[in-house]
Amino acid sequence: MIVITAPTGNIGRHLLPLLLESAPAAGEELRVIVRDPARLPDAARGRVEVVTGSHAEADVLDRAFEGADAVFWLVPPDASLAPQDAYTGFTRPAAEALTAHGVGHVVGVSALGRGTPLADRAGLVTASLAMDDLIAGTGVAYRALANPSFFENLLEECDSIREKGVFTDSVDPDRKAPFVAVADIAAVAAGLLLDRSWTGTGSVPVLGPQDLSPNDLARIMTEQLGRPVRYERQPLDELFATLVGYGLHEAFAQGVVDMKRAKDEGLDAGVARTPDTASPTGFEQWCARTLKPAVLS
Repeated sequence: MIVITAPTGNIGRHLLPLLLESAPAAGEELRVIVRDPARLPDAARGRVEVVTGSHAEADVLDRAFEGADAVFWLVPPDASLAPQDAYTGFTRPAAEALTAHGVGHVVGVSALGRGTPLADRAGLVTASLAMDDLIAGTGVAYRALANPSFFENLLEECDSIREKGVFTDSVDPDRKAPFVAVADIAAVAAGLLLDRSWTGTGSVPVLGPQDLSPNDLARIMTEQLGRPVRYERQPLDELFATLVGYGLHEAFAQGVVDMKRAKDEGLDAGVARTPDTASPTGFEQWCARTLKPAVLS
């Protein structure tokens, strides 16, 4: 039995179809935890066991983890909390349920940066790494998917790209770093969940096919969208004020700022890209398939 948290989220909506396709042949049953079962895809209906509720709640986790062999764990960041509460606080009931039910394997969504000098001052990334430690401390076999920034973050900029030809971030315009498509993260997660021959604790970097700078992203978007797109760098103090103005908890907003600062200082640059850490979806491909329809709609 494989349990999938956040099956309708950015990664889960790619992961669930992969498991629906492959799990039956592997003799695996699937169970999902979801607040609103109506949001599940039609293909899942009658083919997955549904536990309704939030995976922050101990009673929901107790039902979901009973008889489970493996869990896909993803924390939906709660911007109304401080980062440690949003990650380790959210995950603590899961750690207790993993132990109580003897779950053997967990695949979690995490971040790059472990082992770097920046890891303890990287805001949301630091909190995510602490979450990894909490899960690993239960004794389960654990793999943390160590991800850089997602291509999909740019979907939040669609209106600005459409109306102004501008996207923003807080890093140096020439700072090259890895980026990844969420579909590639889902593919790696599916492989780990279905082949559980691995043991112990470790990280699995998912780095995309190449490093890109904001200026590179702007150039490729210009080519793919057929209209000029440029990058504007937002000062960190302005970013903090904007996030607080949107209603984010000040500590969470500071966590975002600290993460952005650490990325600008090279947080994501410490892992070499190899055939094992690269993932296939390039930015050009993602722009054509995902960003262009969203911007031009």
